[in-house]
Amino acid sequence: MDKKKIKILLQTLFLLFLIAGTYYAAITRDDTVDKGNGTEEGCGRFRKTEDVVFGTVMHTTYQSKRDLHKEIMDAVYGVDASLSMFNPKSTLARINSGKDMHTDSLLTRVFTLAQQISGATDGAFDITVAPLVNAWGFGFKSGSLPDEAQVDSLRELVNWKRISLKDGVFVKEDERMVMDMSAIAKGFGSDMVAEVLKKHGVKNFMVEIGGEIVTAGNNPNGKAWVIGINRPVEDSTSQNNEIQKTMEVHESAMATSGNYRNFYITKDGRKVAHTIDPKTGYPVQHSILSSTVLAPSCAMADGYATGFMVMGLEKAQKVLKAHPELKAYFIYADEKGNYRTWTNIE
Repeated sequence: MDKKKIKILLQTLFLLFLIAGTYYAAITRDDTVDKGNGTEEGCGRFRKTEDVVFGTVMHTTYQSKRDLHKEIMDAVYGVDASLSMFNPKSTLARINSGKDMHTDSLLTRVFTLAQQISGATDGAFDITVAPLVNAWGFGFKSGSLPDEAQVDSLRELVNWKRISLKDGVFVKEDERMVMDMSAIAKGFGSDMVAEVLKKHGVKNFMVEIGGEIVTAGNNPNGKAWVIGINRPVEDSTSQNNEIQKTMEVHESAMATSGNYRNFYITKDGRKVAHTIDPKTGYPVQHSILSSTVLAPSCAMADGYATGFMVMGLEKAQKVLKAHPELKAYFIYADEKGNYRTWTNIE
């Protein structure tokens, strides 16, 4: 073999070696970076996804050899097909319309939990509050503010005790009543994604849908997940993300409710907040500006965070004393308008 052919052969072998080495390095990097606890289940790289769901943004960070994006989205679509008021084909929309009152497994789970939270908060959390929410311009309709007579009339359709579930079929005492799972659906969606990840052996992850969060294991740096709580600065554009406090969240779920972003100003300068008191029929005027709850499930945290916004600080503290499984961090305004905090997190 002449020198020219030998040279070409050596160059070809070197190129093949380089390609093989690059491929091996890529595979090795995918399977070994950020191994976490070093077990087989913990191996794999951290993956990050961002998707628009439920009218908000979902962020998922998880450590896995496999890309589980399809499985994650299937879980989210399942929640939407069950609980969405805005999806005309959902189970909830069908029941609200009175066409078919049969439930499904997801709606049954959420309804059962919602009723428990309603009982624990003395009706401050109420999934039948939608007519009042709509009347105040935070649902399907908007326009002029309701007068006292309209509020009193709509209150007749708001009472969590007047809807029940018997043998898989919903029963309404008034057929005009509707259910709205918006105050618990995002948290439940985070729970469902977390269940999918755990089912596939994922040990380290964080799921966040519109601020409702579930964590497990460690972050990509091998440390506990650190979550920031926004300072309740009035900002209806959601552009101000100043952090009031950060906290480590271990194997837990967290949800935050507040009026500092979801509100509007009327023509006469009146501020209308989105949290409606189911009993009075009017937007709440309590001093709590932000309610953050840690609970065994994100749906539970979501529901209680909303209920505490309605109840106010003192009543919320009484509920927390009776439910040691719940931890809370409240930001409220004192008589002079200064920010104050209260927490039972040690």
